Amino acid sequence: MIVRSFKEIEGTDRHVKSASGTWESKRIVLAKEKVGFSLHETILYAGTETSMWYANHIEAVVCIEGEAELTDKETGRTYTITPGTMYLLDGHERHTLRVKEDFRCICVFNPPVTGREDHDENGVYPLLTEEV
Repeated sequence: MIVRSFKEIEGTDRHVKSASGTWESKRIVLAKEKVGFSLHETILYAGTETSMWYANHIEAVVCIEGEAELTDKETGRTYTITPGTMYLLDGHERHTLRVKEDFRCICVFNPPVTGREDHDENGVYPLLTEEV
């Protein structure tokens, strides 16, 4: 059994800040736990825009605080995401989040991330694996 709080991982290597400066993520469950997914609390900052494309991962996101506009770049459709709203990128959709208020969410990735990932120039997380 693992019991861990987001508070206790602040400032550790599990607390990742993006090179773009638009978000930070506390990665509470990672690939090294070997449970088949990773779990994160992510905060995207108000007034920022982040384009992403999880070509190598499926991601589910539940907003727990704030507001953002999510645009599906595949269809052009735009959604308002507020607390209690979930979106699932089950088709590896390219998407953009325009953050109106600091946007705090809980994210689940499959396959799990290692904790070292950041978006590349295409908004993609590389598919990294853990050394065994």
